Amino acid sequence: MSDNVGLSTPRGSGTSGYVQRNLAHMKPRDNAAPYLPRNDADSLRHKPRQPDKGLLEHARKREVEVKVFELREKLEDEEVDEDEIDTRCDELRKKLLAEMDKNQAGDGGRGGVGPKRNLKMHQVHELADAKIKESERLRQALKISKDYEEGGHWRRQEERLKKSLEQEADGIAEGAKDEEKSERSRDRY
Repeated sequence: MSDNVGLSTPRGSGTSGYVQRNLAHMKPRDNAAPYLPRNDADSLRHKPRQPDKGLLEHARKREVEVKVFELREKLEDEEVDEDEIDTRCDELRKKLLAEMDKNQAGDGGRGGVGPKRNLKMHQVHELADAKIKESERLRQALKISKDYEEGGHWRRQEERLKKSLEQEADGIAEGAKDEEKSERSRDRY
């Protein structure tokens, strides 16, 4: 055997001596966990997934090209001249791209008047974009400031409670000191 792997001789072992690699073996990871520690305050705060603008733009352009290709196929089936097909496809492409730009700029990137079209689970970036826009509309409807921090109310309430407990403790400590002084003065006389 080579490289000191396996049996020195397969004789008497009941095997052919062929050595295979263990495919079930998992190598230990070199680095620690790729996620933030649980006690980190920022990890507890909800952060929506940010969509990749490049992928969203690509998907929109792809939709335009699909419509252009459908027109091209339809015109080819009708046996229209190739130059006429090219001009109609270019016109449709320009029209759809202009509409896409207008919708994106005019509606604040909302993409339409009504609710977002039904998205599939594999359209992760589109879903994330729709969720961010929905959250923004809800935030505006409820008149929540942009710098609002989740759980801030509870934190302020805890701080107030802590202050009141400290003040009570100081008051009790001062009361105990006053009693102690009065006892000392009584003991003197």
